[in-house]
Formats: sequence, C-alpha cells, structure tokens
Amino acid sequence: MADILRVDLGTVGYREAVEAMRGWVAERQAGTAPDRLFLLEHPPVVTYGRHTAAEDLPQDGSLEVVEVDRGGHATYHGPGQLVGYLVVNLREGGPGDVVRWLELGLIDALADLGLAAVRRDTPQGADSLVGVWTPEHHKVVSIGMRIRGGVTSHGFAINVDSDLGVYERFTACRLPGVTMTSLARMAAAGGRPAPSMAAVRDAVAARLGAA
Repeated sequence: MADILRVDLGTVGYREAVEAMRGWVAERQAGTAPDRLFLLEHPPVVTYGRHTAAEDLPQDGSLEVVEVDRGGHATYHGPGQLVGYLVVNLREGGPGDVVRWLELGLIDALADLGLAAVRRDTPQGADSLVGVWTPEHHKVVSIGMRIRGGVTSHGFAINVDSDLGVYERFTACRLPGVTMTSLARMAAAGGRPAPSMAAVRDAVAARLGAA
C-alpha cells in the first residue's frame, strides 16, 4: 500500500472516535477521501468483539467497557498507548493480506526504534495470535480490523508507555496467561531510553507509507 494520508489527532473519546470512523469509511467508499491513517490516544476503556466471553471482561466496574464491530476480543485502550485507525481501500487485497502487511510494517517500525519484535502464526484451532510480540512472546501490539465494502476500519494499538497493571483486570485477546508489555518496558530491558510517543508515531507512519 502507498500514498496513505497521515492524520494526527490528540486524545479522543472511544465512542466519539467510532462514530467519526463510520464517516471516514463512508467517505472512502464514496471516493471523496483518500486512504488515511488516523493516529490518536483514548481515555481508559476496554473494548471487545461480539464473540468475547463475559468472564474475559473486567468485573470490578473500574473501567468503561464498550462492545465494538471489529474482529478480535477484549483489549484495552488508554493513555500512553498509540492507536492507529486504518481506513483504506483494499482494492485487490484481502483481510489476511492487510493484517500481515500491518504486522510486518509495525515490526519494521519497532526495529527502526531499536526494539526487536516478531509476528506469530496461529496454530490450527487455537485462539488468534495476530499482533506483534517480543521475541519472548510478550504482546506489545494488538490488532483488530473490520472490512466494509472493501474498505478497512479499526486497526492497531501499541503500548508505548501505558499502564500495564490494567491487564490484570481482564483477559486480553482471549489469551489467559499472556504477558502484555510496552515499548518502555522493552527499552528498559535493553538498557536504552524509551522512545517518545512522537517518535513512535513517526516511525509507524513512515513504515506504513503514511505522509
């Protein structure tokens, strides 16, 4: 993919962003807007797809919980996490192609920041391992997308320097026992300074061809 327009936003409420996304998708389907990558942050919220088990969700009422129309299961959004919403016309590509492209692009972006990461194939019959992982198989990026009329929506969430304690309150991505991590923790483990949010935005946009 190429010629994606980068759109930098600040902190946007999750419900507000989802409503705006419907408009972004409609514009792309109508051909009145180009392919776009929206980069933003959300206030604390746990979102989940329709196949998520109730027991996977936070039970203590400490977090807003919102059902969404994307693939994937329960995930967290909050301060210190970079969210990217990708609204592009797939043309000849399919859902598997765009997810693989996104995984590899984000892995390259993290490499540009000096942080090693990998993708994982999902064994047949197992819960999805889509996303980006450390070589030790700690998860640092969650991916969940939807395609309507050939146009993608939703996207990815990178834990840059977010609160990792929140993952103790629910089951992320229907993967009990998974260790969620952040770029800050990865950098500290390597004895290097954590990348800034601005640096992560720039690295991600560059690798996804968004200017």
